[in-house]
Amino acid sequence: MARITTSTNHSIIKTTLCLLPPLLLAAVYLHFQTQLSIFSPACRRASSQPTAAGAVNDYVDRLRASATFLPLKDTRQGAETWFISTLNATSEPEGEARNLVFPSPASAGRLLCLSAPSRRDGARNAYALAWRDALPRGAALLRGLAFVSETAYDHTNIWHGLMALVPFVSWHERSGCRAWPPARWALFHHGEVRTEMSPWLATLAEATTGAAVTIETFDDAPNPACFEEAVVFRANVAGMNKERMLRAADFMRCKARAYCGVDASRAGGEPSALRVTLLLRTGARAFKDEAAVTCVFEKECKRVPGCAVAAAHANNLTFCEQVRLLSATDVLISAHGAQMTNLLFMDRNSSVMEFYPLGWKQRAGGGQYVFRWMADWAGMRHEGSWWEPVGEPCPNNPDILDCWKSRQIGHNETYFAEWGARVFAAAKERKARSAAEVSADERRRKAETCNCS
Repeated sequence: MARITTSTNHSIIKTTLCLLPPLLLAAVYLHFQTQLSIFSPACRRASSQPTAAGAVNDYVDRLRASATFLPLKDTRQGAETWFISTLNATSEPEGEARNLVFPSPASAGRLLCLSAPSRRDGARNAYALAWRDALPRGAALLRGLAFVSETAYDHTNIWHGLMALVPFVSWHERSGCRAWPPARWALFHHGEVRTEMSPWLATLAEATTGAAVTIETFDDAPNPACFEEAVVFRANVAGMNKERMLRAADFMRCKARAYCGVDASRAGGEPSALRVTLLLRTGARAFKDEAAVTCVFEKECKRVPGCAVAAAHANNLTFCEQVRLLSATDVLISAHGAQMTNLLFMDRNSSVMEFYPLGWKQRAGGGQYVFRWMADWAGMRHEGSWWEPVGEPCPNNPDILDCWKSRQIGHNETYFAEWGARVFAAAKERKARSAAEVSADERRRKAETCNCS
């Protein structure tokens, strides 16, 4: 029995001695790992997390405070640079209208923030640049793309408004017609907030970009509004070359026709047809005798095979009715006025005849030629103008333009007949030649495609 007990004890001791080294090694390893973990980066981060979070918040607060608001209208600068004057607009690519994009490398990745409480004094409105994660206190982040337009003119006038719209259309087309259209428009005149756009212009903008126009009113001012993305044009088409303007005109024409359901393949009409439209005004700068003027051009039209005359008052037509009418027009006859902006919807190489009251030629300056310029950059042919040569003097008013600016226009039957005959014959010949040079399939392909870069 003693031998058995002794043998058992020896076995236990032997087993213990065999297990001792691994146990000691395990203990040392566990101690090492415990000590290492205490000083590991993960442990340090966990233990110092409240301190790090406080530091981050401190940096964010400092960035918020660094957003410095400056006057939106800098009266020290010239008219083309006083809006957001600390940044230089760029034309990229060359020939594009000068613009600012936010965020971008030029803004160091910062968003554009506007505090715009005033609709009377642009110097009271302000702008700042801020990082998205550190917007000024009280600021609202406005999601989506914003088109910001500063103009010296008027967004409610369709001619002036179109000049503000064209650079945005060109940017939109060149950017490949972004996956998302502009979410809002911010309109300014000399830095003052504007909240209206002419219905004609708003519909054209919707047709072109694919989104109804929403105008930012800055109702929360003076709290800032920060745009997630923004494109700014502050000088209308300044810097834009003719090629880009012609391409923008083609794009707007195509989009407007598609929006209004115009059959693009038939918009030009039959090659043998000549379509003449008198787009008439009511009141200021209307013809004194519309019937007589219409009769003169109808007589000359009858001398040209396939010629037909249509007459309409622009103020009686919806946007799409104007698009359809001008899409079916080869020669436009109209008095100087905003309704002539509809020439945009005519086919390229169509003709325009323009009329003025007395006083414009003598005193109106370069502004009277805006539709001559528009016809050129939209791909049309301006066939000249007729200025009323005579009229009764205005009592107690020596300024002939101020006196006659909005008066009605007379007519000269002989001159109108000869002028109309020349224009109609040339337009008919030009249209027939174009039809012979370009196949119907090619015309259809071009007409049906609203290309994006």
